[in-house]
Amino acid sequence: MLVAERRSSILHAVEEKGFVSLHELAELVRASESTIRRDLEFLDGSQQIRRTRGGAAYVGESITSFEERISTASLEKQKIAEAAANLIEPGEAILLDGGTTTLEVARHLVNKPLQVVTNSLPIMNLLVNQPLIELMILGGYLYPKTGVALGPQATASLENIHVRRLIISVGGITRKGLFNSNALLVSTERAMLTSADEVMVVADSSKFNKSALVHLCELEMVDHMVVDSGITNEWIEILQRANIELTIVDVKKES
Repeated sequence: MLVAERRSSILHAVEEKGFVSLHELAELVRASESTIRRDLEFLDGSQQIRRTRGGAAYVGESITSFEERISTASLEKQKIAEAAANLIEPGEAILLDGGTTTLEVARHLVNKPLQVVTNSLPIMNLLVNQPLIELMILGGYLYPKTGVALGPQATASLENIHVRRLIISVGGITRKGLFNSNALLVSTERAMLTSADEVMVVADSSKFNKSALVHLCELEMVDHMVVDSGITNEWIEILQRANIELTIVDVKKES
């Protein structure tokens, strides 16, 4: 494989997944880890990726879905993220969970003075050089598919953290509450819920009436939800009965 072809394959893999480990990249392009390190150093200069201790994270202009669900953030997610970011006041201490929607929220916060706590490597890479952002990173097992720190270490590091607001995305929402697809992720997110004065969920309307592998919490644990205008009247009533404040973003697609 030619050098340019190898580096193109590496960039595509990192863009597609959000974060890829050094070992995975070496196997993908059948090169030594020392060769991959040199390639990552070169690609880091393009400002599309950022080298990390264990691999590389994508920080280009249009990051793809970490779980390969979509190639770019949908219009709904972009509008929801913008609306959520506008609700956050300068000077707040916030906790940003990992995910494609929360990453979009982070993009809208770069010029706002904030204290940001996150377990997301892509969000960290986005905000690390922003002069108005005071950044704190949660440690733990780094889940390769998403670049999110999970597990007991992440949970333990949350014990001494208190923030004004948690912004979180989920895999599904039913009458039973919120769901996500990974047990370690849910364990970490439960610790996040106890660390914040207010829990804000950012979710597009496709997440409603959809469950995932692990139940996270009841609807009543949520204080505020930012959704798109595809939400049904039935769900609006359900959320209002759960005393959840709603921000509904009007999304008009071009025909």
